[in-house]
Amino acid sequence: MTAPTPHPARDAATAPQTQDAHASRVPIRRVFVSVFDKSGLEHLAAAFRESGVAVASTGGTRTALQALGLEVEDVSEITGFPEVLDGRVKTLHPKIFAGLLARRDRTDDAEVLAEHGIDLFDAVIVSLYPFERAAADAAMPPAEAIELIDIGGPSLLRAAAKNHAFTSVISSATQYADLVEAVAAGGFTLAQRRKLAAEAIAHTAAYDTMIASWLANYAADTPPAEAADDSPLPARLSLDLEQRMSLRYGENPHQAAAFYAPAGTHGGLAGLRQLSGKELSYNNLKDLDAAVRLAGLVADPTAIVVKHTNPCGAAAADSVAAALAAAMQADPTSAFGSIVAVNHPFDVEAAEILLAPGLFVEVIAAPSFDPKAVELLTTKPTWRASVRLVEIPAGNAWAATAGLELTSVAGGLLAQRPDDQADDPSTWKLATSVSVPAHLAAPLEFAFTMVRRLSSNAIAVCQGTSLVGAGIGQTSRVDAVRHSLEKAGDRARGGVLASDAFFPFPDSIALASAAGIAAIVQPGGSKRDPEVIAAAEEAGIPMVLTGRRHFRH
Repeated sequence: MTAPTPHPARDAATAPQTQDAHASRVPIRRVFVSVFDKSGLEHLAAAFRESGVAVASTGGTRTALQALGLEVEDVSEITGFPEVLDGRVKTLHPKIFAGLLARRDRTDDAEVLAEHGIDLFDAVIVSLYPFERAAADAAMPPAEAIELIDIGGPSLLRAAAKNHAFTSVISSATQYADLVEAVAAGGFTLAQRRKLAAEAIAHTAAYDTMIASWLANYAADTPPAEAADDSPLPARLSLDLEQRMSLRYGENPHQAAAFYAPAGTHGGLAGLRQLSGKELSYNNLKDLDAAVRLAGLVADPTAIVVKHTNPCGAAAADSVAAALAAAMQADPTSAFGSIVAVNHPFDVEAAEILLAPGLFVEVIAAPSFDPKAVELLTTKPTWRASVRLVEIPAGNAWAATAGLELTSVAGGLLAQRPDDQADDPSTWKLATSVSVPAHLAAPLEFAFTMVRRLSSNAIAVCQGTSLVGAGIGQTSRVDAVRHSLEKAGDRARGGVLASDAFFPFPDSIALASAAGIAAIVQPGGSKRDPEVIAAAEEAGIPMVLTGRRHFRH
């Protein structure tokens, strides 16, 4: 076996350092490097060569460093044992980990190192196998994904982080510049080593979370993201959230805010791509979520206009342009400064709708934009510099959270299956003797889709497949009915009314009848259903019961 590379720290190992050394820099004279991502190694190699830092490494990394002109001690020369099992086992050895974990202020640790001829490592530089590839690629064969689970790398990082009083740990190429400076400065300070240790442990925790999520899907008969609404929720939910967007402030200017998403996920707003305009705000993102999720519930070309997370206009039509025109006319006052989302590509004709005088929108979201539409929207209207154009990709937005929608409350999270599945009108039941006219079947279905994304107590009034009146966030259902009919005005006559939950009293039916509502759809389920149905029967209004409530608090 080749003799270990001479290392000045071995002498120090037999002479314990005082407690005061914890506050000092620890010179970086010998390092262990094992990186999957080889980018940036040239900067380290130059610094190590100039400062005479001794380097030990593993196969691929050793080859890369030698190509950069460094002398590198192979891990097998240190351990006296070859890499085995196709590289699965190479660094897991006492001569590596004792060199990382030895406490330099302990005589007994120093004696163990001397007895076994173990050299200290002053720093560890590791980048892990890219398991995020497996997490992002559902088609990757499990056997291939499993080989991307790093074992030695996380162990090296944890060992160095645990012993950060003496050992520096580099877990990201973004820290290389700091390492180069530290080598020249005589090492990292204790405060710096603590920070590096915290970052390394956070990194391995995120890595383990990603693997745990993948294994949960792999082990389950039905992946959590595809589980039925009534299936048991996981006993433990591990999340690794990374900051995707720094926001100017939260709901109000005095609240700091940012947008976080599970690492590696790019579904829903986590995958948005902004094409133009000012930075998005906290409130923009909340409104975007409401608009995009509602638009996604309809198959036909649909436009949703949202203000304060509630639709103030919505329509489905033969084209995005026609849908957008109808949606903007539902409540023009509220539509000023709104968020617009469509569920089909945003074309030139749709852009021209928004060029009409007096219109202003904050954000336009679509699966994609015609380049000519982008040109129009960013050059023609007076608000061209302000509007944000945002592409939202298709895909399962809930996969990274085990199929759960999460809402924060003080001290924890509420979790539920998302209410994102389309209703099935074939299961609905006619409760009155008077039938629904054929021309009102589609409006009833549309209205019940719209009401499910209004804040409860919620009522939606639709004329055809256009939302013309919304009663939102009321503390009584009859007030929600009254508000929606006031918004709709004369457009309520001959239209349909949808409720997100049952009517507790027949008074709402009297209001609907007086306004000329032609059909009503509601979940049913009240002990007074017979009274409510009788009121509809007396008014000659067909009433459909869906059997499914859609509260949104």
